[in-house]
Parts: sequence; C-alpha cells; structure tokens
Amino acid sequence: MSSHRITRSVLALAAAGLMAAAAAGPAQAADPVKYVNLGDSYSAGSGVLPLTSYNPVCLQSARNWAHDIASAKGYQLTDVSCGAAQTKDLRGSQYLGVAPQLDAVSADTDVVTITMGGNDNNTFIGAITACGTAAVATAGFGSPCKTLYGDTFTNAINNETYPALVQGLRDIKAKAPNAKVMISGYPWITPATGSCYPQLPIARGDVAYLHDLQTVLNSAVSRAAADTGATYVDLSKVSAGHDACQAPDVRWVEPAIFTTQLVPVHPNALGEQGMADAAVKQGRL
Repeated sequence: MSSHRITRSVLALAAAGLMAAAAAGPAQAADPVKYVNLGDSYSAGSGVLPLTSYNPVCLQSARNWAHDIASAKGYQLTDVSCGAAQTKDLRGSQYLGVAPQLDAVSADTDVVTITMGGNDNNTFIGAITACGTAAVATAGFGSPCKTLYGDTFTNAINNETYPALVQGLRDIKAKAPNAKVMISGYPWITPATGSCYPQLPIARGDVAYLHDLQTVLNSAVSRAAADTGATYVDLSKVSAGHDACQAPDVRWVEPAIFTTQLVPVHPNALGEQGMADAAVKQGRL
C-alpha cells in the first residue's frame, strides 16, 4: 500500500472517530459522592477553630473529621453535626432554628458519619462533671466518684443509650438505604491508669473508673452498629496514648485545665484528623 493511501486511511479513521464522539455528546463527569455528617460535639469538632457558617450555637468546626474526610476524598459534604446533640435530636429540633439532623439525609445520600451517645441522658458528660466535683473534695486522692455512683452510669448506658443508638441508626438506614453508614466510638479521654490532676481534675482512683465507663459507652456504640449493619469506627487502639493527660502535640483530646482551645475535654484538630483517618481506613472510603 502506498504512503498516500495509508495517510488517507488514517485521516478517514480519525474523522470517523471525531464524528462518533460528537454524536455521543460531551463526556459527563461522575456525580460527586453525597456525604452527610451527623452527631454531637465530637463529630462537630466543637472548640476547634475556625467555625463553619452553620448555626453558631452548634460550634461546628471547619476542621472537624467530616471536613477532613470530604477534603481528602473529594466528597460533597452536608454537615449538620451540632455540639451537645443527643440521639433524640436526629428526629427533633435541638435548638430553635436547627432542623432535625435526619432532615439532611435522603435516598440519594451515599455516605453518613456520626458520633452519638455521649450526651444521652447526660450520662457520660454528667459522669465527668460529677467525678470532677468529687475529686475536689478529696484533693485528687481516692476514688470518690466510684464510691458515690458505682454502676449508675454504666446501667444508664446499657439500658437507655444503647437502644436509643439502635433506633437512631435504623432511622438513618431507613432514610438512606443505600448509604454507607459509619458511627465512631469516642477517642480516649483518660489514660487507662495514672493521673494528671489537676490538668484533668479526676481523682487518681477514678481515672480507671472513667476509662472503664468510656469502654462501656464505646461498646454500646459498637453493638448498635453491629445490630443495624452500620460500620463501627474503632478508636480504642489508634487513640491510645493520645488522651487528655498527654503533651499538647500528642493528645487528641484537650484537658479541662491548660487547654489550648475553646471547649475543654473535646478533640482538638489533631484528634479530629485522627478520627478522619480511622474512618477512611476502617470504612474503606
């Protein structure tokens, strides 16, 4: 075949290809992953600046785990997490002007993340406050909180918080049946043993008591996830050694005294990033 005939053949094929492409129309970009973040202050990143333009009463951070995930993965984020939220606020309005969180979830939602349960019945936050008050009376010695409250907080988590979490996750699944739903445990607030009183004003003997209580809470979250087909983001290993008693550049959760951010006893930016990294890895995002 002559070089002229080869050239004409190549040009003819190229022209045919262009005509086919034109007939097919412009290439369509893939739809972005629609991602909704729900939950309480640990999900909202309350205390980490800067805040988003969402309702200021929620103290929602632009550097919370959801924003970290959305930035890393290119997801289209709708964030309705709000400080102090309880599971009941999934279905009801938490504050005037704040819609029920489930309103943000729909059938075309692809991914949902949430932390929830710590505020239910004021159980866990109430325990920290109660133990801090008890510690003052004993100057940080003994285990006054355990003596005063025993299994009270544990029973409330198992009997009330756990079923509320199950119902909340079922409600999410009902509104977004095809979504990957991921609920995170809470990063360690206290070390397993030892004390850093008064930085974390908990009596030495009550540090292990609160650590065990947080284990019960995370177990309730894990069981609720298993019961509803959600993915549990386990922070027990990755947040170990990053509790509120550690140095500022190590800890994921801020202490009550000498804190470096707006809201004490809550995750800092390092903690929110750690939560995001765990969610991406464990959820295979």
